[in-house]
Amino acid sequence: MIRVVLRWVLAVFYAVAGVIHLIRPEPFLTIMPAWVPAAEAVVLGTGVAELLGAIGLVQPFSKPLRQMAGWGLALYALCVWPANVNHMIIDLARTQGGLGLGYHIPRMFAQPVIIWLALWVGDCLPLRRKAA
Repeated sequence: MIRVVLRWVLAVFYAVAGVIHLIRPEPFLTIMPAWVPAAEAVVLGTGVAELLGAIGLVQPFSKPLRQMAGWGLALYALCVWPANVNHMIIDLARTQGGLGLGYHIPRMFAQPVIIWLALWVGDCLPLRRKAA
């Protein structure tokens, strides 16, 4: 039951983020590392990926599709990690310290948790049970 609830929570999170990427890409463009080509297309593509992943996670008809969504969202979270690191570097370099370490450090630690969560709620990882 907890897996289903967290699946929906993660799907809503990604769906909202996907919509925001599509309708307001500017904040994401400001944290994009300079080495990323076609930054605007990448931001829009990530919005589409988030929406498709969210839909794939919650559809009830196909476990393989849910698993593809889980793997896709996990890889997505891994791929956007450099933008999160870049955001931390840019933000902490501001004269006022930006959002501060209290925001950025938990965000860095949350990234692997989000990756694991996408795999778990997408039924990509087995739920281990204690042997009797």
